[in-house]
Amino acid sequence: MNVALVTGASRGIGKAIAKQLSKDHGLYILVNYVSNDKAAQETLDEIVSAGGVGELLKFAVEDRQSVEDVLGKWMAANTDKTITVLVNNAGITRDGLFMFMTENDWDAVMNVSAKGAFNVTQVVLKSMLRKRFGRVVNIVSLSGLKGVPGQYNYSAAKGAVIAATKSLAQEVAKRNITVNAIAPGFITSDMTANLPQDELKKLVPMERFGEPEEVAHLASFLASSKSAYITGEVININGGIYS
Repeated sequence: MNVALVTGASRGIGKAIAKQLSKDHGLYILVNYVSNDKAAQETLDEIVSAGGVGELLKFAVEDRQSVEDVLGKWMAANTDKTITVLVNNAGITRDGLFMFMTENDWDAVMNVSAKGAFNVTQVVLKSMLRKRFGRVVNIVSLSGLKGVPGQYNYSAAKGAVIAATKSLAQEVAKRNITVNAIAPGFITSDMTANLPQDELKKLVPMERFGEPEEVAHLASFLASSKSAYITGEVININGGIYS
């Protein structure tokens, strides 16, 4: 059975992607999360109620030992299932002006977004290389392309994942593995809930925030056979804001 692993899938964009991959491709969904048991279970329940299948997989992407203990052991124990789609969505923000940013704020954001993608991809990629097939989709951000004041750490982390996407895509293309990134702009989610939306909408030509489901449809396309000749790309989905 083909499997999709979506990190940070308990809420927002990750949740929408997990549901869309199940609906469009009939994949067995691994709902990764780190702390919110209730929200993660709600994601899985919605997948199952729509006719899909999957399970929860709780681990911290930034903790290599946790990734190997939970994800690595799951892969070893489920030889009838193959992770063919990986969506690196997990991420956090610790916004603040650079001069007042703490080392902990820098480390936390870099570890979850950049190191987390490294940890999970390296564990999953071994199987993809053996099977000579895979789809890796990294959720980055407008911040990683354009740079956003007050997001020195977040912009750096997402920028790192963008560069890593382009590098890895070239390494694994001959094995029929694609590696792409999606760069959302302002999307309605917990992460943007406290932002001054009325002001920010004025920066968007479409004059609105995007919806998680709109990002999910793009991720679903990149996970499909229809995107087989697309790799190493960063696709913007931002209502017309371009860096």
